Amino acid sequence: MKRIPVLQIEAFDHNFNASELYANDFAKHIRVNEKLVHKPHTHNFYLCVIFTEGTGTHEIDFTKYAIEPGSVFFLNPGQTHFWKFTSQPQGYIFFHTLAVFEMAFPQQRLEHFPFYYSINNTPTITLSHNQLLQMVNRLKEIYTAYQETAIFKTEKILSLINLTYIDLAQLYIAKEPEENTTVSAHYVQILKEFEKLLDIHFRQEKSASFYAEKLNITTKHLNRIIKTILDKTTTDLISERTLLEAKRLMVHTSNSLNEISEILGFEDYAYFSRIFKAKTNQTPLSFKNLYAH
Repeated sequence: MKRIPVLQIEAFDHNFNASELYANDFAKHIRVNEKLVHKPHTHNFYLCVIFTEGTGTHEIDFTKYAIEPGSVFFLNPGQTHFWKFTSQPQGYIFFHTLAVFEMAFPQQRLEHFPFYYSINNTPTITLSHNQLLQMVNRLKEIYTAYQETAIFKTEKILSLINLTYIDLAQLYIAKEPEENTTVSAHYVQILKEFEKLLDIHFRQEKSASFYAEKLNITTKHLNRIIKTILDKTTTDLISERTLLEAKRLMVHTSNSLNEISEILGFEDYAYFSRIFKAKTNQTPLSFKNLYAH
């Protein structure tokens, strides 16, 4: 069975703190890691990249986003993505584990930044020319610090990353106001716990009440939280997570469509096919053929 590769940080740098932190000039990053980054893959870490030059597309969980100067992308662990460039890209990239960030900032939760609330939030913003110039200076600092050998190197890099996230969060909220009503930290925490449970149980459990019970809240309250943050229902998220997994299995494994419907907990393929077509406006077979190589 062909599986999508899950890349670890140490695959990119075998030197400094390689299992928890990485930063690079983007052109150098894709040149050195060409065999890794141009095919669909996923990570076990958080990633941020900012483009100063170049055009193309960035596909994240089967949604394509345009790349242009000023594009910024944020990826959560587990998201499938790859790049396709039509002109030479330039910029900066960094990634890190959850543990190293929250160890440095124990009073702060990474998921409280709006682009990390949920994998359902928009994973990109485009900066104006002046905003880009300001952010590039910070990213250059991160890259320069990463190359140095100095005491408190990790602490310095993480402090710069935190400042970068704060600045980008302010710009993100300003550019995506409909997705970023003021949300309590408690609501964000419950949403994250729900998504963790969903990742574990979605193949077998597709009722909102199951997840509400696991979270020790009512189904109505869980719906209220998800509606407040994402303007969706619990059932919407369960369905979307199931369909995302279906797409991943169709594209990245050799399982038959019948086997995929069984893996995802559907009693028969015909029912799975009807659900898939109703949600995506195409049959499972037509979707699979789009990505056939």
